[in-house]
Amino acid sequence: MSDNAVDQGKRTWLITTSCAGAVGGVAAAVPFVSTFAPSERAKAAGAPVEVDIGDLKPGEKKTVEWRGKPVWIVRRTKEQLESLKANTASLADPNSERKAYPIPEYAKNEGRSIKPEYLVVVGICSHLGCSPSDKFATGAQPSLPDDWKGGFLCPCHGSTFDMAGRVFKNKPAPDNLEVPEHMYLSDTKLLIGVSKTA
Repeated sequence: MSDNAVDQGKRTWLITTSCAGAVGGVAAAVPFVSTFAPSERAKAAGAPVEVDIGDLKPGEKKTVEWRGKPVWIVRRTKEQLESLKANTASLADPNSERKAYPIPEYAKNEGRSIKPEYLVVVGICSHLGCSPSDKFATGAQPSLPDDWKGGFLCPCHGSTFDMAGRVFKNKPAPDNLEVPEHMYLSDTKLLIGVSKTA
């Protein structure tokens, strides 16, 4: 009987230490495994961004951040929209046919937009990644032609873009400004980062 009592004690001790070891292993593994999940910051960096454009007046621009990049939403005036036709012969890629950035099908038009009134582009020059400046005023200005019809000027190397984000010929920037996927949730709400076909 005494041998049986010793065996029972060993068995109880083995079961207890095994259970304690398993609980300790799980407790140590949970924080380690949880590091595989993306952080809230990482989720936000790639997440779509909802923008209220209800307060944007014609001729104004709003900038939001999406995936760490500035995205410009410009509400173009009638005059700015009319100027797009006049620029075509001076543009390097007027129909956005180059494949540097995949352009959504719904932006393959003169205004590069779903709604002609609104331009939605990533505000980074396709040359070396500088951020162009707004040059919405028309006419002669420093670093711009005398017949300037409005658009953007990259201060780093002088690339110019029209009010549809299309680059002019003979400039350092090889491509038009990128049009991100986007869709309208309503007349005053824009969602950047997803397409209406997604």
